[in-house]
Amino acid sequence: MFNPSRLTLARHRRGLSSRALAEKAGITPVTLSRIENGKNAPDPDTLYKLSLTLDFPEDFFLGDVYEAPSPDGVSFRSLSAMTARERDASKAAAPLAYMVQDWVDARFNLPQADLLDLSAERDPAAAARALREHWTLGEQPVSHMIKLMETKGIRIFSLAEETLNVDGYSCWRDDAPYIFLNTMKSAERSRFDCAHELGHLVLHRHGGPGQGKQAELEAQQFAASFLMPEADIRAKLPFISSLNDILHAKKRWGVSVSALAYRLHKLNIISDWQYRGIVIEIGKRGYRTTEPNGLPREESAVWKMVLEDLWKERLTKREIATDLKLPFIEVEKLLFGLLQSPVNETETSRNKSPHLTIVGV
Repeated sequence: MFNPSRLTLARHRRGLSSRALAEKAGITPVTLSRIENGKNAPDPDTLYKLSLTLDFPEDFFLGDVYEAPSPDGVSFRSLSAMTARERDASKAAAPLAYMVQDWVDARFNLPQADLLDLSAERDPAAAARALREHWTLGEQPVSHMIKLMETKGIRIFSLAEETLNVDGYSCWRDDAPYIFLNTMKSAERSRFDCAHELGHLVLHRHGGPGQGKQAELEAQQFAASFLMPEADIRAKLPFISSLNDILHAKKRWGVSVSALAYRLHKLNIISDWQYRGIVIEIGKRGYRTTEPNGLPREESAVWKMVLEDLWKERLTKREIATDLKLPFIEVEKLLFGLLQSPVNETETSRNKSPHLTIVGV
């Protein structure tokens, strides 16, 4: 049977209002409203028009009720800069990611979540230290955030939203943590976004985004402490004489020059006067929009190995999309930016059982 909720999901994913979809599909707004509200099922011709306009297979709209994050279970960062359309389109990626993840989980044994519930911890820096201790990271920098998150059971997906207003978001699905990252950002910014969302997962699992600016501030403080441990910062950068010192040092922690300058200021390693001068210099050099000495973008180890194993069975992302009745582009977007290196398809027997080995960080 036709599932009207899937029509709403596809419309949100395409960033269309009801009126815009009706106009593009060549049907009346009243007709679309009755279909989307479940009062009428579309006739075959109307279903064809909606499918064509939204670029979703017709069978997608005949599927079961989909699973979506709870309204108060998604943590967004830049709500002030984000339009409602951008927010809805980004959130609509989560149910599609759940479908892909369930397809993969039925075939592979991926790591289970190994996070702490630190919602009772009032100091984000202390929470970051506690999680680092739990993961036995010591005070050393994290060399690869995405791989670390994956080994700890966090499901990572990308948001190819073609907007800088969406940094990313995180949510819990039962006992499985998810992080969605906007891959349009620099590698350094993406690492910080990942740590920021990790902060939400461990600090605000029970509170959701309703805590507003305070929750965002706590996640920001958590990310800075997690990526740039105070002891390591003080050991390697006991004093700063110029912006160039920060430029040379930022690679160690894999952060932007602005993030490291801000961290140094918060730790009182540089004074208010020094920080103001450095911020001005960062602006003059154009480092707010273009990251100097940029790092290569991090790749997903899990998705690369999953797809390599599937390709040995002559299964590709296109087959995943077909099985799930999803547009291929949606599966592609969910992994966009997480797989930079091409992976060759290998001719092997279909009888081989899929096997996945999770590597450490």
